[in-house]
Amino acid sequence: MALRRLSVPRDTPPRLDAFLAKALPALGPAKIQALLRDGKVRVDGTRARPLRRLRGGEAVELDLPPPRPQPKVDGPLLRALFEDDALLIIDKPAGLIVEPGTDARSLVAVAATQFHGFDVGGLAAPGIAHRLDRDTTGCLALAKTDEALAALLRAFEAKRVDKRYLALVLGEPPDTGAFDTPYAKHPGDPRRYTTRVESPRRARLSFTVKERLGALALLEVDLDTGRTHQIRVQLSEAGFPVAGDATYGRAHPQADALGRVALHAAHLRIDGVTASPVDVEAPLPPDFAALLERLRARP
Repeated sequence: MALRRLSVPRDTPPRLDAFLAKALPALGPAKIQALLRDGKVRVDGTRARPLRRLRGGEAVELDLPPPRPQPKVDGPLLRALFEDDALLIIDKPAGLIVEPGTDARSLVAVAATQFHGFDVGGLAAPGIAHRLDRDTTGCLALAKTDEALAALLRAFEAKRVDKRYLALVLGEPPDTGAFDTPYAKHPGDPRRYTTRVESPRRARLSFTVKERLGALALLEVDLDTGRTHQIRVQLSEAGFPVAGDATYGRAHPQADALGRVALHAAHLRIDGVTASPVDVEAPLPPDFAALLERLRARP
């Protein structure tokens, strides 16, 4: 067993199980209830009841088993842009889904194989607070501990994370622009999303044109919310689909040579997870950079 110690802040949820769910989100309600039921949780040195009330300021101790090793998987060599005991930021390659699903060769599984020090939700694998689509490249933050995952989720919620992307789009967008729209699943296709519905959920981003390349433009996109497919959907429905996007875009002979969506998470800054803010840049992958050079060389 490994001893995990937590300090209860003054603004904590009033019940112990609610506090633990917020402090250790990857464990999940079932594991938390099992720990409480089995007497593995103590508050100020005393075994805690499942419905124990908290005031703030208490010391909580949990007896947790060591993280369960994960199966080794083959995958591309991942490059770390930053790593310490709490956080790992990866330069994600194209072609990898982030979380395990029908494809066992996920970025989470590959990272668990190639890096060490993970203890999240009882597994020797990283925790996820944000995602990139399978073919989107660039900066992706992974939590190495339960506490780091909770801190990363709080940083996103408090807008202490700055995410900027490079997107090659079709058409002639204005030099600058911004969107603040409803956002929901498409009523005619649950695999797609749209802004053209009534929804309480909002999606916000802004962009600046960095370079015009004939019938295409390279944008820097500042993402304020992180909805699924958000950049692709909002740009497409504004008339400027991301090049190579088979779901929301349209064909373009030069841009389609990339063979995937032309979207790259170039910059990530995170404040509040590590001792000092983390600020990283991911260079354009070779295929994206080569496409831009070909477009620049066209007469």
